Amino acid sequence: MKILVIEDDETTGDYIAAGLREEGHSVDLLADGRDGLIRATAGDYEVLIVDRMLPGLDGVSLVKTLRGAGSKLPVLILTSLGGIDDRIDGLNAGADDYLVKPFAFGELSARVAALARRPQMRAEETVLRAGDLEMDLVRRRVTRQGQEIDLLPREFALLEHLLRRKGRVQTRTMLLEGVWDLGFDPQTNVVETHISRLRAKVDRPFERELIQTVRGAGYRIDD
Repeated sequence: MKILVIEDDETTGDYIAAGLREEGHSVDLLADGRDGLIRATAGDYEVLIVDRMLPGLDGVSLVKTLRGAGSKLPVLILTSLGGIDDRIDGLNAGADDYLVKPFAFGELSARVAALARRPQMRAEETVLRAGDLEMDLVRRRVTRQGQEIDLLPREFALLEHLLRRKGRVQTRTMLLEGVWDLGFDPQTNVVETHISRLRAKVDRPFERELIQTVRGAGYRIDD
């Protein structure tokens, strides 16, 4: 694979790059967040590994900017901050995975391989619909009744998850795993907060609600 590593600690960066190259990957290593964003946007990479604390532009802001530009490049954030709130901040910015330092290279390698194995979008799935709502996954554009709806990256991901499972109830656990990639309950109202924000943009300005609450079960989007 072609992998971009953005890490300002020289020892850590060299360690990661050397290990990945030994596995046969092509690796570019940068130490500045702004330079990394430019390279990630312009380069044909398959995975991005980015440190949270970087000069020029921090890793979370880098990922948020990347997602805002429509990039679906798989991203793994590295950090020395191991708190749940720090993890949620990184995932809310649009990261696909999160690894706390210090880490074993074997775990890093396995996580990179898992990101690369994620199925690519099929051509027939590039536009998702429910009633008069349309989501263009290529253009990263959502419209309802012809009106464009501006969504943040995590709101977009949440709506996409619901649309792909239209008519099926999604529990809180399913949403945490599918949208936030969390295999545990962070004991916060992150799901409820994002559902509320999504409804404010997708449902409230219109006559009919598409996002339904199934009491005691979860959420569902209907035609």
